[in-house]
Amino acid sequence: MARTTASFRCTECGWTTLKWAGRCGECQAWGTVVEAAEQTGITRALKPVAVSDERVARPITAITAPEVEHQPSGIHEFDRVLGGGIVPGATILLSGEPGVGKSTLLLEVASKAAQGGQRVLYVSAEESVNQVRMRAQRTDALHDNLYLAAETDLATIIGQVDQVQPQLLIVDSVQTVSSSLNDGLAGQPGQVREVASTLIRVAKDRGLPLLLVGHVTKDGTIAGPRVLEHLVDVVCQFEGDRQTALRFIRAHKNRFGPTDEVGCFEMTGDGIAEVADPSGLFMSRGSAPVSGTCVTISVEGRRALPVEVQALIVKSSAPQPRRVTNGVDSSRVAMLLAVLERRAGMKLSENDVYVSTVGGIRLTEPGADLAIALAIASAYSDKSFPGTLAAVGEISLAGEIRPVSHAKQRASEARRLGFTTLVDSNSAHLRDAMRTAFATAETVQADVPQF
Repeated sequence: MARTTASFRCTECGWTTLKWAGRCGECQAWGTVVEAAEQTGITRALKPVAVSDERVARPITAITAPEVEHQPSGIHEFDRVLGGGIVPGATILLSGEPGVGKSTLLLEVASKAAQGGQRVLYVSAEESVNQVRMRAQRTDALHDNLYLAAETDLATIIGQVDQVQPQLLIVDSVQTVSSSLNDGLAGQPGQVREVASTLIRVAKDRGLPLLLVGHVTKDGTIAGPRVLEHLVDVVCQFEGDRQTALRFIRAHKNRFGPTDEVGCFEMTGDGIAEVADPSGLFMSRGSAPVSGTCVTISVEGRRALPVEVQALIVKSSAPQPRRVTNGVDSSRVAMLLAVLERRAGMKLSENDVYVSTVGGIRLTEPGADLAIALAIASAYSDKSFPGTLAAVGEISLAGEIRPVSHAKQRASEARRLGFTTLVDSNSAHLRDAMRTAFATAETVQADVPQF
């Protein structure tokens, strides 16, 4: 018989400790460690079990694996991220911030599957069937093959699956469903683990594709125990600013496909729409060149996108000049400002500097360094670059231009979009890149600033 000892468990991530702590040692959350009882020690030895001939270990070369069949969901951008479609029996976890459009996207997936002849069961544990029906009517997702149920009890959901016999199951969301076999409220680590493991087991036994909606914490991670991400086959993150209509979906884990693809969507009044070619979404629509702007070719997954970086420099009246960024990393901009001042002789310490991207996209890769630096130099000198110039490159602290990944893909996309001048690592130093960029400006050579 096992004995019990007092222990403490974090209600957010499931971390355990023998002593109480005010702050979780795993997720760093405050006030989430509570007392729990944990079984420790085993009084009898574990006996080995005889393995049948069907389950005996064999050489990996003697095992034939069936081909993974992807069933298209009807939404090309979603299929792109999944690796071609939804695999029967697979469990897909879709997470994202509240209001970003997770339920709208999955309702669109359910509608496409129903129109394709599949029987779909959509279980909403957060909204009533009337609320889901109203959204479906607004997005034109009504179909006789789409079944709705508003349930929060796990056993009742499994009963609905037995009754409907669906070919696609959607549960929105896993943190709001509870099981009577586990103590605690819905959303606690034990409940999330029990609900997820039971639904995944049902999906695997029946070859039923399962789509789960997951909540996120305030720092953007998936709420509940970390084991939830290990149990599922695919983990997708739905990203986007609620102030803009653009949405991105990325796969952080995919057992049936790549994890470097990105799907692009746009929220509209009629629901969610695919954006097959988002090339023009992240550039300004002005025809005349404006100082303080430069275009870079960013790579999101396997997709190359032109992104316009804008900079504004004004004389500061405060003792500490302001550094305001939007869509770019503030620490990266601070480093580039130091490099520009030290390596290019630009006196920026007495000016307020504002740097932003167009369209709400966020640039995180170092390949955007050169475009940010050129946009700041353009704003500093009040000289504009032509609309046919783009810049790609990483800048070191020594002012060197370093090459970036996917260089051929970026150059090919730049040529396709009409950029005739690409400033990149062919310029060995930041000064050389700036001379090349300003030499293409629509000014006489005497007006080109010297750095």
